[in-house]
Amino acid sequence: MLANLSNKVALITGSTSGIGLACAHTLAKAGANIVLNGFGDANEIERIRQNIENTYKVKSIYANYNLMKPTEIKQMIEHVNKTFGGVDILINNAGMQHVTPIEDMPEDMYEKIIALNLSSNFYTIKYCIPHMKKRNWGRIINIASVHGKVASVNKAPYVASKHGVIGLTKVVALENAQTGVTCNAICPGWVLTDLIKKQIEALSQKNNTTFEEGAKALLKEKQPSQQFVRPEQIGETALFLCSDSASEIRGEAICVDGGWVAI
Repeated sequence: MLANLSNKVALITGSTSGIGLACAHTLAKAGANIVLNGFGDANEIERIRQNIENTYKVKSIYANYNLMKPTEIKQMIEHVNKTFGGVDILINNAGMQHVTPIEDMPEDMYEKIIALNLSSNFYTIKYCIPHMKKRNWGRIINIASVHGKVASVNKAPYVASKHGVIGLTKVVALENAQTGVTCNAICPGWVLTDLIKKQIEALSQKNNTTFEEGAKALLKEKQPSQQFVRPEQIGETALFLCSDSASEIRGEAICVDGGWVAI
């Protein structure tokens, strides 16, 4: 096991599916109590919560709060503090994107993407970090993107938000460099999540191809390995960053991208 997280509390945003859910399973397997957050069918979310508790013998709750509203983020952290005593591990994973040229980008869509992808990270960190500093131990992991290091056309708000996440990560790391609190980012390439599936479907429709052909075209365009990153690989990277071995990794943006940014 990379890390023993028994009695630690992990809040993972956007954890009802995809990368966030994979992180929840990985950290729960290591002993962490899990706070789920995200959208989805209420019955399915409850099934996920119970499965985590029953499988890993940890505690898990679902925090149903809107991350686009700072007041609700504060309420969420207060709720977790009352339930568990504080957040030890924060994984900011919630995100969204909209693909269109900048002149056609709806203004409200830009605001939503910045609010969820970037501003929510600021507020969760702001409200979680006092507990971490008090205990002199904490792990903040922001799920950024390769688009926090490079750009792609028609994704202005998304690319801007993810570059911002990496900048925020560095500042928080420096502010806490002499404490037991670390802050790092993980930058995934193409991971076969619902977000990417929608992009593949749009590409397939545009080119009048099958989903499988669209997936191959997407990989060929950017990802030299020609393989999708598995959500579990992001979870394992996050687990490593929670370990004592990673205690002096601070302010880094670690790519898990099949060689994308090496081009």
